[in-house]
Order: sequence, then structure tokens, then C-alpha cells
Amino acid sequence: MDLPVTEAAAGPAGAAPDPQSRSLPDVHRSVAVPNAGGFLRKLMAFLGPGYLVAVGYMDPGNWATALAGGSAFGYTLLSVALLSSLMAILLQAICTRVGIATGRDLAQLCRERFPQAVNLPLWLLAEGAICATDLAELIGTAIALELLFGIPLLYGVVLTALDAFLILWLQHKGVRWLEALIFGLITLIVGCFAVQIALADPVWSDVLRGYVPSATILTDRTQLYVAMGIIGATVMPHNLYLHTALVQSRRIGSDLGSKREAIRFASLDSSIALTLALLINSSILITAAATFHAAGRTEIAEIQEAYQVMAPLLGSSLAATLFAVALLLCGINSTVTATLAGQVVMEGFLRFRLSPVLQRLTTRLVAIVPAVIVTWVYGESGTAQLLVLSQVILSLQLPFAVVPLMMVASDRGRMGPLRAPGWQVALGWAIAALIIGLNLKLIVDFITGG
Repeated sequence: MDLPVTEAAAGPAGAAPDPQSRSLPDVHRSVAVPNAGGFLRKLMAFLGPGYLVAVGYMDPGNWATALAGGSAFGYTLLSVALLSSLMAILLQAICTRVGIATGRDLAQLCRERFPQAVNLPLWLLAEGAICATDLAELIGTAIALELLFGIPLLYGVVLTALDAFLILWLQHKGVRWLEALIFGLITLIVGCFAVQIALADPVWSDVLRGYVPSATILTDRTQLYVAMGIIGATVMPHNLYLHTALVQSRRIGSDLGSKREAIRFASLDSSIALTLALLINSSILITAAATFHAAGRTEIAEIQEAYQVMAPLLGSSLAATLFAVALLLCGINSTVTATLAGQVVMEGFLRFRLSPVLQRLTTRLVAIVPAVIVTWVYGESGTAQLLVLSQVILSLQLPFAVVPLMMVASDRGRMGPLRAPGWQVALGWAIAALIIGLNLKLIVDFITGG
């Protein structure tokens, strides 16, 4: 059933939101935060939203760019993975501040601040980002099903629609169930890559040097292009909307001190989770560098090809199997992001509440149609190109989420005493300028055939 969501007046920081305009109302203020207790006890109460957001930073799109970078250039682009993760950590920390300080998610804040002529395109772009993410997730999951169980890609793409029901059931059970599932799957993914890296046996001195920026990233045009892909695949635009909503699942006091404490713990939560995402993305690149680049296989960029040649190069089928298992877990994990983000974006921008089942199935249907067509016509090579295209779409849409976020975070009238510190504002706008510059270069290269 479609339920209207009433407009909430835009008030100063600390104003209580209209109950009917709560972001993600099913989980809003549903997790208790202890008033007393030590640091660890309070941190445990806030741990969770960061992990739900972090799964978007390790989806199959990240796999594609990390595999290409590791196989072609060894460990060199680890510095780019580190830089992009630091950018993400800062942006998500700003999201926690905005969500807690205003009691609104980013979509609601855009609706309150901008005219309809601006909000409608912003909503459409946000929905496009969700569909592009969903597209990458279902392709990655379908590829994993084919590698592990021999299920044809076309059937696997259709089967991925079933994961929506698992996520929706868990959402009905409560946000803590979702957070526990995500944490468990991330732990398994880390375990899979720990074994793979042990089998690949990288040169650790070279790995550490890879985190130091190299001038060749700027002078080598191909390296620069792949580096842009890694940055574009790391920061997800819809995650900015989602995180501002998820932090409101904690039941905190309305006084300034409680909000400052909540911002501190929520930022720590997201920083820890995104550090784990960095370790996973680094592991993909390190595995590709130690396995493929070291053997002279510098052309490998497709997930299926990486799986097929991994076992012969390492002399063990275990690494390839764990590679596919980790891919499947990442695909399942990332569906949570699209499900919740779709709800936040539609309700926030349109004041329109759609049944979660219908919302999820509609989003997945939009993503499945192009995936089915491309898989039917072109097979595996087509899905690989579609995976890359989804990351290009995300990169182009990112500024339309980052710029509104920074406008709110730096607004003293809206944020009050919880306005982002000057250094966060400066770095946030610098990140926005960098992303816009990279996108302009991408567009120019496309127009000129570069």
C-alpha cells in the first residue's frame, strides 16, 4: 500500500522531526544506547550502520577495477585504493554528522532546501545510481553462481531476484539482524582473502611500497584511466543518502552533548568498517598482482578469466574456489545497500512511501532487464562490459550527491553548533572538486575517443 509522508518543516539543528517524516521509520531510534558504561559498551551500541554502508565499497564493480589494476600494474595502484578509501571515510563521517545533527536524511534535506526543478533531477540521478549498483551486484552474484555451481549466467541473473526476499525478511526482524548478517559475511570475506593472499605469497616489501604514490600514475595514461576507475568504483552516491538515515536508528538524547557523543561513535563505526573495506579491496588488488602480474598475465580484467587461471598459476584450486565464494558473499552483501537506499531516496525526495517488497522488486526488475538482454545476446564478454558501464554511471552521478551533502554540512543555519569543522569542510569540497574534474576528463576522453 502506498502511504503518504507528510512534509516536515526545516528547523534548526536539534529540532525533533515530524514522526511521519522519519527516515527508515521501521528502524528509526530502534536501537537503545546505554546512558552509562565504558567506552567499549557504548561503541558496541553504535557499531552496525558503518558495516551496512561499507558493503557498497566492496561490490563486484570494485572487483573489476582492482583486478584490472593489479594484473596490469602490480602493486602500484594500491596508493589509489588507499586515497579513495580515505576520501570515503571522510565523506561518510560527514554523513553521520549531518544525519545526527539535523534528524533528517540527505534526501529529505535536499527536498527542504532546493526547489522541485532541482529535486526531481537529483531524485532521478539517485535512483539511477541505485539501479546501476544493483546491476553490478546481480551480475557479480550471477558470475559467482556460474563459477561455483555451473548455473548458466542467464539463469543466475534471474535467480538473484530471490535474495531480495531474504533481505526484506531480515529487515522486518530488525536492523540489528541486518547488521549481524553483514558483519558475519564481511568476516567470511576477510577469511577467504586471507587464505588467498597466503597462497599467492606476495612480496610484502613491494606491497608496502605500493601504498606510496608513484609519478607513473599521472604520466602513464593507461594507469591514470584505471586509477580513475578505482576512485569511481569506491565512493557510492546512494551510500551518502543511506548513511544519513541509518545513523538515526540509534536512540540518543536530544541534547547537544548526546549528539556530539553520537557523532563521535558513529564516525568511529564507519571508519572501522571502511578500513575493513580497504583491506578487502587491497586484498583483491594484491592477489591479482601476486598471481597474474608476477606471471606476466597483465591483460586479465574479467572476473571469470581471473577465476579460470588462478588455480593453474597457484597450483591449488582452493584459492579459485575461495575467490568465487568471496564474490558471491559480496554480491549478497551489497543487495542490502540498494534495498535500504531505494527506500530512503524515494521517501525523502517524493514524500511517498512504497511497500518495501514492491520497492525492492521494482529496483531489481530495472536492473535485471538490461542484464538479461546483454547476457542473452553477448554472453560473458557483454556482462563484463556492463559491469564497467555501471561504475561509469556511478562516477558521473557522484557529484550530485557530494555537493548537496557539503552544502548542508557547511551550513551554520541548518547544522548550528554541530556544523562540520573547517578542515572537514575544506577537504570535503576538495574531494568534490576532484571527482568533478575526473568526470569531466572522462567525458572529454569519451567525446574525443580517448
